[in-house]
Amino acid sequence: MTGTGDRMKEPIHISVRPLVEYVHRSGSIQSGFRSNSSMQEGTRVHQVIQKGYKEHDRKEVHLRTEISYEGKLFIIEGRCDGLIELDGVWTVDEIKSISQPLEDIQGDGHPVHWAQAFLYAYMIAREEQHHSMQVQLTYVQSHSEDIRRFRRMLSFAELEAFTQEMIAGYAPYAFLLRAHAEKRDASIAILDFPFDTYRSGQRTLAGSVYKTIAEGVNLFAKAPTGIGKTVSTLYPAIKAIGEGLARRVYYVTARTTTRAAAEEAYARMQAQGLHMHVVTLTAKDKICFKDEHDCDAGSCSMCEGYYDRINGAVSDILANETLMTRAVIEHYARKHKVCPFEFSLDVAYASDGIISDYNYVFDPRISLKRLLEEHKRKGVVLVDEAHNLVERGRDMFSAEILKSSFLELKREFKLLSPEVAKTASAVNAHMITLRKLHADTGKAVETAAPQEVLELLVPFVEAAERELVMGNSTSRASSESTAYALLLDTYFTAQNMLRIAALYDERYVTYSEAGRSEVRIKLFCLDPSHLLGQAVKNYRSTIYFSATLTPLAYYRDMLGASEEDYTLQVPSPFHQEQWDVRLLPLSIRYRDRERSKGAIADMLAGLVAERKGNVLVFFPSYPYLREVYEEFMLRDVSADTLVQSPGMTEPERDRFLEAFQPGQERTLLGFAVLGGVFAEGVDLPGDRLNGVVVVGVGLPQIGAERDVLRDYFSEQGRNGFNYAYVYPGMNKVLQAGGRLIRTEHDEGLLVLVDDRFAKEPYASLLPDEWKSYRLMEQAGLRKEWMDYEF
Repeated sequence: MTGTGDRMKEPIHISVRPLVEYVHRSGSIQSGFRSNSSMQEGTRVHQVIQKGYKEHDRKEVHLRTEISYEGKLFIIEGRCDGLIELDGVWTVDEIKSISQPLEDIQGDGHPVHWAQAFLYAYMIAREEQHHSMQVQLTYVQSHSEDIRRFRRMLSFAELEAFTQEMIAGYAPYAFLLRAHAEKRDASIAILDFPFDTYRSGQRTLAGSVYKTIAEGVNLFAKAPTGIGKTVSTLYPAIKAIGEGLARRVYYVTARTTTRAAAEEAYARMQAQGLHMHVVTLTAKDKICFKDEHDCDAGSCSMCEGYYDRINGAVSDILANETLMTRAVIEHYARKHKVCPFEFSLDVAYASDGIISDYNYVFDPRISLKRLLEEHKRKGVVLVDEAHNLVERGRDMFSAEILKSSFLELKREFKLLSPEVAKTASAVNAHMITLRKLHADTGKAVETAAPQEVLELLVPFVEAAERELVMGNSTSRASSESTAYALLLDTYFTAQNMLRIAALYDERYVTYSEAGRSEVRIKLFCLDPSHLLGQAVKNYRSTIYFSATLTPLAYYRDMLGASEEDYTLQVPSPFHQEQWDVRLLPLSIRYRDRERSKGAIADMLAGLVAERKGNVLVFFPSYPYLREVYEEFMLRDVSADTLVQSPGMTEPERDRFLEAFQPGQERTLLGFAVLGGVFAEGVDLPGDRLNGVVVVGVGLPQIGAERDVLRDYFSEQGRNGFNYAYVYPGMNKVLQAGGRLIRTEHDEGLLVLVDDRFAKEPYASLLPDEWKSYRLMEQAGLRKEWMDYEF
């Protein structure tokens, strides 16, 4: 462990690119289109240029230098594209691929590019004792491979002065981070567990998390609702930072409610003296100050001059704040007039803790791309509600295209861009052929990737990119703006299709669906385990935890566990007496729903007639919820009701939950759907929630894609029906029922409505405390309810 005061003596490590970007980045967030293929194109372009080097020229030259400044040692590392000899002069060649036309380059190149090349030149000149160095910027148009070069000659004295000036520009920020790190480590060293005592199972979970991080492996932990999983995973991860085992903690989850729980845990520890920079990342469409999210310096003052102000904004917030929630980010964004979303990302790269959606770690389209590999190696990922990651992983690693988009582009761009129209027409024609080919069934499942359509998408993407780049600065009529918006959306969709195609292997199928007016081609990721594992393989440890990792073997399989990864099952801290579990053995299969809805309405009416309290009633679908609700309202009952509707806004969801207050005069019934926003991540302790009714075993709707999953896993030797239907469905049930008992003082009634709960495989998936249920008869339900006191 680094001792208090020692950290200020340690060298400051920085790579060339982030150093020059911090000091020399300027200007505005650019409007319009930016190429989504720059990384792949950049690699290809570099290889093309480097193939032209002479035998004694060097490429990809690793460089390292040490510079003292104000008593601190800066260690700078980087990789130079090329060190070549031109007319007897050693020259640093910095290669940049660009998608816009070469004539659009202003002046003699971008200042950041020159700064990067100058620093490489200084490092080489210093090491090899050159009195001067030539620097060359090589710009390559990525599609045409046309080249434009700029050269400058600098003396060693000029390069040295430039480098010292750059270090001087970066040093205050580096010293700020270094002082913070020392204060952080000192606070962690004396940080106690943020509660007076551990709940039953908390110490076991916290100890297992720390051991896992220390060994650099992963953990799959099934820990019951109410145990305090958030603090039990965060606390040992923070201690690992203090011990030098980790550098950053990523707390990732699928829902806003669980992100709030992480913020509360950090706040509690900070109230006890913890000093850590923690930022919450909020989706761009939620945090943007504008109604229309147009990142245009001409129409958004927060984008104009963003890079001129961002360093000051980041330093200000880091110097004055530790827990940087959405509200804090918005406050400083307004203060410094910077885009709040981009600001939060810039703050994240300097923070000790990040709270975010799964996407920022697992999704290849959205992940924190500027994160250096050495930071990943000292990063700990805490995956909250990890049961959600299986389906989210499938979505992240799947891609699809629709015929209608290409047909519309063919029509809209006939005059605007014949090249776009032609390439879109080719994709549309192929999909028409596909529809004719599968006219009998309307569907097709193939194990091979759809090479023909993928080959057609390549020229479409290239044509779309050229058109979007050229159209960046062009003013358009509103009708043209609509066409270009469609082109941009379809471009990204096609790019994603090609990106996912590069991942395509035996864990994928190509699923095609054709109707009268639409054709859909989907690269369907059936088993995301390998790709999920790849996404976190470079992090030190990943902790997957949830109350409903049931069965654990299934989740280990689907989340990519390796043999050395640990598994932990924490027993429930709650007593059997806290639960009153009843089973109403109705058939609610689709064919029986007309008969069952009356019996369910009668049961709910009986509940209201006998006792007061707050009850959540969960249904497998919105239509069935609505049918039972309407049937219930025909009864003569004295109760208040709330009904979840599709697409509720955040304020509407908040009002729904705020209605669940203790001590109300009338019974409150909240009608909601399994797997929805009220079925997990919701905490209503004490008398805020007295009962939960779960209708159905939660099976996903039977459909072609689910059947493809079933058949695939059956062929792999697993139980395909369980993998595709039962396990995902029962997880929704367990999450919904888990809303009831949240603390050791809670008591409540749980009613399971479905005869399948008494049969396998469903019965064995129930928690132990639910298995001692009492059977309810379908008639005479009111007498059963009279026995229960809320």
